[in-house]
Amino acid sequence: MSSNTTKIIYVSREIERALGTAPSQNYHIVSNLTPYGQAVKDQYPDFVTLIKSGDTDLLGTTDLLNHPETSKLISDDSRLLVFKNTLRVETAAKENHWQLLNPAAAVSERVENKLSQVRWLGTVGQKYLPSHAVKVAKFITWKGDSPFIIQWAHGHTGDGTILIKTAEDLRALQEKFPERMARITGFVDGPSFTVNVVVTPERILMGNVSYQITGLQPFTDNEFSTIGNDWGAAKKILSTSDMQTIQAITAEIGQKMQADGWKGLFGIDFIREEKSQRIYLIEVNARQPASSTFESFLQEEARAKGVRGLTTFEAHIRALLGLPMDQDLIAIDDGAQIIQRVTKNVQSIFDDAGKELRKKGYTVLTYQNSAPNSDLLRIQSPTGILESHRVFNIKGKEIAEAIKCSHFKIEV
Repeated sequence: MSSNTTKIIYVSREIERALGTAPSQNYHIVSNLTPYGQAVKDQYPDFVTLIKSGDTDLLGTTDLLNHPETSKLISDDSRLLVFKNTLRVETAAKENHWQLLNPAAAVSERVENKLSQVRWLGTVGQKYLPSHAVKVAKFITWKGDSPFIIQWAHGHTGDGTILIKTAEDLRALQEKFPERMARITGFVDGPSFTVNVVVTPERILMGNVSYQITGLQPFTDNEFSTIGNDWGAAKKILSTSDMQTIQAITAEIGQKMQADGWKGLFGIDFIREEKSQRIYLIEVNARQPASSTFESFLQEEARAKGVRGLTTFEAHIRALLGLPMDQDLIAIDDGAQIIQRVTKNVQSIFDDAGKELRKKGYTVLTYQNSAPNSDLLRIQSPTGILESHRVFNIKGKEIAEAIKCSHFKIEV
């Protein structure tokens, strides 16, 4: 990872989030005991600590932090790192006099909260967001036949995003949540993209743009859920002009993050409107994006072939530790991952699905989740799985077919 000798202890509910670099003497991972976690521990027995929960639910980050097994690992010269800082995590660190590397939770909340984000973006939002407003739900009015998006202050992987297509849709929502504040955004139809960005006081390093795989069945029931990334598809779909626009917006938002004292990773989501081909900003995620782990793996594969530079996760760690950033991020132009979430029809996966996909050259990570729209499988490919926007290529169809043919509950 680097020549730095500071010991980092990464505490994560899901071990995959911490695997942007290999566990080592100076990089210890604490996570839940799961089949995949055990496989990682078997490979790095001295540098991975797995904690068994007392019931079927996995322990959250704060519970893992407060566990006696974690406390044993923490010394005066170690630093804690989590996937996303929250007030609960920050409070636990302060109460125990632990040194937390993540930027302040207050900054993360200000940027990620769908309502305060509008104010935080200021003129950047006015330039690049689709038409938008913030209102109490009962005061939102239906005007004509133009659909629009309603977002609550907080959401995850699309769960807090509602498409309003009719006056009846709006009325039903208002009856359920009349007093809730909401962000209203004009509906934009087209492919969406994401980029991981690393910030230091001196530099803004933009990662590799990936196409956001969103809402496709059988992987999710939610049309707005992000279920994966395809770096190869982004190269096919985006023009040189599109990339220049994304770079310009990224630079402006990076400067705002710098001004707020942010260090390390954050993510930006974009959408390209189908008709006008205009690039819009749709989201800023003030945390380590989930895709940064696999992006870093793909970058390590490129470096093994002679490409020079830092992986996104390496740059993240260096930024948090205040180490010099003397190289750019490694460029990649292919690779993809897709997540099978818990749906009405897919609630558990037979082992043969994972075995079949592994035989065909995919990396398959399993999760022990049961809540609707939570992760079941993460399937990773060294090459892209989409032919074009919302259209799988042969590999994508192969993955979808393996899922369809191997699950416990199917409704017909």
